[in-house]
Amino acid sequence: MPNCPCFDAVSVLVVGDVMLDRFWSGGTHRVSPEAPVPVVRVSDNTCRAGGAGNVAVNIAALGGRVTLAGLCGEDESADLLRAVVEAAGVTWAVSPAAPETIVKLRVLSRHQQLLRMDFEASLAPYADDLFSGYVKAQLGAVDTVVFSDYAKGTLVGVQGLIEAARQLGKTVLVDPKGTDLLRYRGATIMTPNLPEFEAVVGHCDSEEVLLQRGSALREELDLEALLITRGEQGMTLLQRGEDAVSLPARAREVFDVTGAGDTVISVLAAALSAGESMADATALANAAAGLVVGKLGTATVSPTELTAALADGGTRPLPHMGDIVSRDELLTGVAAAKAAGQTVVMTNGCFDILHRGHIDYLARARALGGRLIVAVNDDDSVAALKGPGRPVNTLEARMVMLAALRSVDWVVPFSEDTPAALIAAVQPDVLVKGGDYLPEAIAGADSVLAGGGSVEVLDFIEGYSTTSLIEALRGAAPRQEQD
Repeated sequence: MPNCPCFDAVSVLVVGDVMLDRFWSGGTHRVSPEAPVPVVRVSDNTCRAGGAGNVAVNIAALGGRVTLAGLCGEDESADLLRAVVEAAGVTWAVSPAAPETIVKLRVLSRHQQLLRMDFEASLAPYADDLFSGYVKAQLGAVDTVVFSDYAKGTLVGVQGLIEAARQLGKTVLVDPKGTDLLRYRGATIMTPNLPEFEAVVGHCDSEEVLLQRGSALREELDLEALLITRGEQGMTLLQRGEDAVSLPARAREVFDVTGAGDTVISVLAAALSAGESMADATALANAAAGLVVGKLGTATVSPTELTAALADGGTRPLPHMGDIVSRDELLTGVAAAKAAGQTVVMTNGCFDILHRGHIDYLARARALGGRLIVAVNDDDSVAALKGPGRPVNTLEARMVMLAALRSVDWVVPFSEDTPAALIAAVQPDVLVKGGDYLPEAIAGADSVLAGGGSVEVLDFIEGYSTTSLIEALRGAAPRQEQD
């Protein structure tokens, strides 16, 4: 099993069909009187890069330098998409030549997809020589090129682009679409999934037939390698002059296969660009695929996750207990926990100087369910709440201490005045707050109750508070307060 390489020197150009993935989510507890469909009370609206954009974001998440080229419109969706990919560290080189940007809108409740709506038109009329020339101008600055084809029309001229890249000595990877695979002839490696492969060569009723037909297709297309992704059956790599390599699937449980193919080709491209062999790059891509299918929606894999997966056989679900996570990573973990039947509990606070009162409170909160999330105010919001001189400890220090507690599963920061929006996105089964609050007055309680969850108020242990500790250190008479 290979080690996770350093991706800092990786340089990749991703060309293909870019699109914006939108997710509207919220609670649903009634059926519409107008039709037999659920009513979703939308409380969260997020955007992610889809298609070729997701490939580029995946490479950037590994630490590689990546440029994204494709077609979009001059519209709000293009602005949202550009903001998402640039925030991920991707260089935007998408031409606004199309009349509109492709959008896929998914409506979810409790992390289950209820509806998908696609807004798109063919991009083929706009993928002209000017665009091809623009892409060719980018080729000299990268080591590796990925063509991500979603059959939306951007890559109608892909054969000329492949030839131009190969003439410059570039490694070329293709994620194909459709049955006309001859237009990808001459690429370094092509990564069809099993249905795409069998749509061209016919049904393969045995491993022997698959290997024979795969080798013949690789030779016909003049590829150095053909990687067939086979879902729960893993992957099969066919290389020129090498024995076939079959890798078993490495996912412990599959939650969402959206974008898994994007992750495979992105890790494969980054690993090859980092100097890994074809076989080792495939093993890395296989491990990454096992991680990403346990996440919700179009998702990425970090080097830390990949390193951990390689160390333990690729089966550990991530994020794991005690993780400091981003919002997207948290939603992924929550979705997996709920899918496994676990009760998710959530609380929030400043937790400036961790003390016995906090530890007791968090232990009792954790006892209410199977997983505990602690949302932590960032430094600016603590200062706004507590005044000058606070926080005593930085956000990073506070999160590290919380993550070290046995009772805490995930720690996530927030910068807003209240965590209401974060709570609405997470939709915990139980929302917990300490003190003498009325449940309905707690930030985020309305969305939790609307989603069928509960709100609990726990008493604090008297005699322990951050404020009293600070005042004791300053020589002042302590007050009874916890935060």
